[in-house]
Amino acid sequence: MAGGASGPPLAAAVCGAGALGFLAAGYKTAEAMTAEIAELRAATGLPFGVNLFVPGEAAEGAAAGQVGAYRDRLAPEAARLGVALGEVPPHGLDDDWDAKVAALLADPVAVVSFTFGCPDRGVLADFRARGTATAVTVTTPEEAERAAAAGPDLLIVQGVEAGAHQGRWDNDAEAGTEPYGLLALLGLVRAVTTLPYVAAGGIMTGEQVAAVLAAGAVAAQLGTAFLRCPESGAPAPYKAALADARYDRTRLTRAFSGRPARGLVNGFLARNDAYAPAAYPEVHYATATLRRASAAAGDPEAMALWAGQGWRLARDEPAAAVVKRLADELAAARED
Repeated sequence: MAGGASGPPLAAAVCGAGALGFLAAGYKTAEAMTAEIAELRAATGLPFGVNLFVPGEAAEGAAAGQVGAYRDRLAPEAARLGVALGEVPPHGLDDDWDAKVAALLADPVAVVSFTFGCPDRGVLADFRARGTATAVTVTTPEEAERAAAAGPDLLIVQGVEAGAHQGRWDNDAEAGTEPYGLLALLGLVRAVTTLPYVAAGGIMTGEQVAAVLAAGAVAAQLGTAFLRCPESGAPAPYKAALADARYDRTRLTRAFSGRPARGLVNGFLARNDAYAPAAYPEVHYATATLRRASAAAGDPEAMALWAGQGWRLARDEPAAAVVKRLADELAAARED
């Protein structure tokens, strides 16, 4: 969960409770990622993972023009919040990819996962040679086949129920592929590859973990279930919105980042969803200052309230309690 929610405190708490915690390296510099790894290692000697964003293509031609038009549309939002729209930082277009990969190869962690694409075979082989397991996020059976050919250790199969960004490789707004629900996608992936896979997308209970394990997954990956935990780095207004009856549905939107991502429908999303171009990370950085200002003001209406479809089941309780409850529910489900 990039953007601050999944930092060292949450990852340490999850690891300490017997699950595998992950640090989100997206949007950070390699130096910031390395500092968080050091902080997590100081808090726990247990294995953990790091997630990287695979860089895509910058907006060009018509898409670049659409970014300009969208920035013009957002100018009143920025004025209302008293900030300027953000700009793409020097490391932003490729998310400091080369430096992050080099840092993780020089100082290996247990697992590195990848979102928005698949590294080439050589990168995955380099990680394997250093004892790091690799996992590639896929959202279609076609992506699963392509990922398997590159040689990762496992796949993360993400259904459309997932909160925040869809891990789809192609950000083309014209792509007509309908997103897959998790259980359907698990079956389709199982038909095209023998690689082990982790299930992700809307999982909130131990019974749901049992269901994806029965569908062939070797593990389940959860995000939204931990957002309200005290160890989560999500801002307080975001955590409050997850329990606020005013926010009664989620939607996939490009409004905040230029990539399809699922979040609670708030004012910003409702006003701007139809106008956002398929331009990532340009839109993400343009809206970053608005989101920060809204959080600082305690106003969730211009924040990206990322949430999976099961968000109402998220609880305000320590991460260790979430892990224990999931384990207890899983054990009970297996006994039935």
